[in-house]
Amino acid sequence: MSDTITPQATTAETVLEVEGLNVDFWVDGEFYPAAIGLKYDVKRGETLAIVGESGSGKSTSSMALLGLLPPNARVSGRYSLLGRDISSLPPEELRKVRGGQIAAIFQEPMTALNPVYTIGFQIVEALRSQFHDMGPKEAKERAIELLAAVEMPDPPAAFNKYPHQLSGGQRQRAMIAQSISCDPVLLIADEPTTALDVTVQAEILDLMRNLRERLDSAILIITHDMGVVADMADRVAVMRNGVIVEQGPIEQIFSAPQHPYTKQLLAAVPHLGTETTELTDRARAAEREQAKPILSFENVAIEYPKRGRVPAFRAVEGIDLQVLPGEIVGLVGESGSGKTTLGRAAVGLLPIAEGRLEVAGIDISTATQKDLRPLRRKAGIVFQDPGSSLNPRMPIGQSIGEPLLLTGDYDQAKINARVEELLDQVALPRSYRNRYPHELSGGQRQRVGIARALALTPELLVADEPTSALDVSVQARFLDLLQELQAELQFATLFVSHDLAVVDMLAHRIAVMHRGRIVEQGTRDEILRRPKEAYTQRLIAAVPVPDPMEQRRRRLARA
Repeated sequence: MSDTITPQATTAETVLEVEGLNVDFWVDGEFYPAAIGLKYDVKRGETLAIVGESGSGKSTSSMALLGLLPPNARVSGRYSLLGRDISSLPPEELRKVRGGQIAAIFQEPMTALNPVYTIGFQIVEALRSQFHDMGPKEAKERAIELLAAVEMPDPPAAFNKYPHQLSGGQRQRAMIAQSISCDPVLLIADEPTTALDVTVQAEILDLMRNLRERLDSAILIITHDMGVVADMADRVAVMRNGVIVEQGPIEQIFSAPQHPYTKQLLAAVPHLGTETTELTDRARAAEREQAKPILSFENVAIEYPKRGRVPAFRAVEGIDLQVLPGEIVGLVGESGSGKTTLGRAAVGLLPIAEGRLEVAGIDISTATQKDLRPLRRKAGIVFQDPGSSLNPRMPIGQSIGEPLLLTGDYDQAKINARVEELLDQVALPRSYRNRYPHELSGGQRQRVGIARALALTPELLVADEPTSALDVSVQARFLDLLQELQAELQFATLFVSHDLAVVDMLAHRIAVMHRGRIVEQGTRDEILRRPKEAYTQRLIAAVPVPDPMEQRRRRLARA
């Protein structure tokens, strides 16, 4: 019998069948359930979306299918691929299936990609591990084709870059290229569009649909973005606390949900264009306009210096932008447009090449590291990738309390009290303070990062995609929390996001970036209701709508 599975090897309609899947984790001397009695299937040419809150067991149960859970996990139940039981395969047999027949797109590309190898090397490695007769030259050509297929800017140059040299969205595209390199019969996509802007997201979803149709394969997509669900899915399974509480066709779930939790999820989804109330009254707006900016960019340029054979690269230039006390400015644009670069410069993590940058009254344009120390108390940042921003050897309570400890102004009792208060604010159980980052889901790790950034009640908060890993219900709680804290403390926020519906809900003003420049800025209504620039209009047109009928109409219009 052959050890591999090919689409031609069976005529079974079902690609993946899961029956009674249970996953438990051994923690502190006892097993804790993460998935309980899951039962579902995915057929040829079909996409099943698994949705639910962060920590509900979506990713855990899917990684169990690939044998990628840590040693303290216990998995039981039966799951089969194209009629073959793979639940009891030994590791060496499962490796022959994984990558070739089943491929995964992971949630956090920075931790999934090897930082010491180039992007091209990693794609070539995946190709040659499955196609043993493929030579290096042929593999390189195929890798560059795959990078082009996922809309990577300058694929030949990207082939030779390391993960840290790419933006978050570009890293995600590189990982998608690697995942689809061997034309899998089943693609498990764990938050595949989390780091992507809306225009590239639409292209990636089209790419995944084309792959599904070309190979008559199946897709299991895990996501908290209900717009992506409406666009991609044929059926939906809703998970809560490790259990599937409801599943059915996409139209039924969106138009006539039965379970109260499903109704709660759909009610929490932000919709672009439905926010009509003024975020602040006129008196408060006028007061802010007279205040001194907390963050001020004046004709700022930021350049990455030449390193070895890599030439210098000017990431942004000509930036004029201000953020006033108590104001939220949304910074939107495509991946690689320079949004994150501006955010990092605002907290002193990147030097500027030209212009003037002032934060909370401190001119950091030419500041030394010693000069930047007072800034650390006045500015906080929430990073895009929570997996790589938290110390893996430090419990999360210690990570949250570290900024307080470093000030020298708090004793341990006050630090403990503040850590518990912050955990409450970001909707994490206080008992989680003793857990390590790898024991939390992606969304839970993001909440830890948010709590850490707010620890010192900063004057400026730079939020770099802070809701990208959060499910819609937790996202809604976080946005409410941010608005409440800001109303009380009046700190300024630079909110970097590709989710225009969230920006619509939150921002007072919006700046649109394209290729390192701000092409348009104004009030929320001016940018989202009456955009002047063609690029802004394209961004808004590409926003996914949590409505299956509308998404189908858009796809037909694009075709």
